[in-house]
Amino acid sequence: MQHYMHSLTTGEAVMRYKISKPLKAWMNGQRQIRKTLKAVLPLVTPDFVRPAPKRAARPVLREIVDFGSNPGRLRMLEYVPKTQANPRTLVVVLHGCLQTAMQYHLGSGWARLAREKGIVLLYPEQRRQNNSNLCFNWFRPSAVARDRGEVGSIRQMIDSAVRRHRVPKDRIFVHGLSAGAAIASALLVAYPDLFRAGQLVAGMPYGGARDGMTALRVMKSGVEISPPQLGDLVRLVRDGDLSKHPAISIWQGQADRIVNPANGIASLRQWLDVLGLAEEDGRVRTSRHATTTTWVDKNGQILLDYHAVDGLDHGLPIRGTTASRQKSYPYMLEGAISAPHKFYSDFIRFS
Repeated sequence: MQHYMHSLTTGEAVMRYKISKPLKAWMNGQRQIRKTLKAVLPLVTPDFVRPAPKRAARPVLREIVDFGSNPGRLRMLEYVPKTQANPRTLVVVLHGCLQTAMQYHLGSGWARLAREKGIVLLYPEQRRQNNSNLCFNWFRPSAVARDRGEVGSIRQMIDSAVRRHRVPKDRIFVHGLSAGAAIASALLVAYPDLFRAGQLVAGMPYGGARDGMTALRVMKSGVEISPPQLGDLVRLVRDGDLSKHPAISIWQGQADRIVNPANGIASLRQWLDVLGLAEEDGRVRTSRHATTTTWVDKNGQILLDYHAVDGLDHGLPIRGTTASRQKSYPYMLEGAISAPHKFYSDFIRFS
């Protein structure tokens, strides 16, 4: 296979190889195989070298600083989806104690719901210098008075969001959990013509406490005020004008160890008294997760409903949560139904 030649200039012997035809054919075949593998290599890259798939970007909350005088010294954050619904819709979402706006946004399901349905979300957020447990101060009269304190700050936030996102005045809703529900109730009392509907989850009746000590007592045992007296607390704020009423949805876990379920009943009876509805006229429906009682107007539109959720401790019922998720997002509790989704389907989508 090999032979020798003498260099013409140096006389140095140079060894060259003469490749046989079978071997040459084999080597050409190997080169062709390598070309073929190179062409298809991206399709068969092993998992250990394949780039990891990109994760979807987390929904980001944007802080709005210049929204007004902010008498309650709260933070304003909002989520605006790329595509907004028509008509444009705003939901004010109020977190509970020991929660932040971002935790509530991600844990409650509102993030996905807003993204899918094109809803603008407004998150008032408590500051630790106002309350060390991040609770809204629902029990302080100065915090819940119309155009004052925390209620006044939230009203300014709503005005800012409505103006910037061109939200119709009849497309504003409010949702709250625990202390957030109590502040949501104060908003519904102070500004009945502002909201289309409100959802109050594990909250307390409006005016049921006057300071921190009575707030703890109410949470533990309920209020010692009759329904007409509770109704009077609302009528006093409204100066007797009860011509406008937002629809109200009240949710209460029957195994709540932080807010006594008696508070849910008191909230229900307060609004029944304000709306002039008889408790016995409610339509009762029992499902595998709750007993729901509904009061409707002559057109079949919901005026008020009450969800007594079986076995639910203190928190927001959502579908499909896990133990690890509950640790990351406190007071998000697995249930057979999602309160935010039910609020959307019953009040936001069809209103």
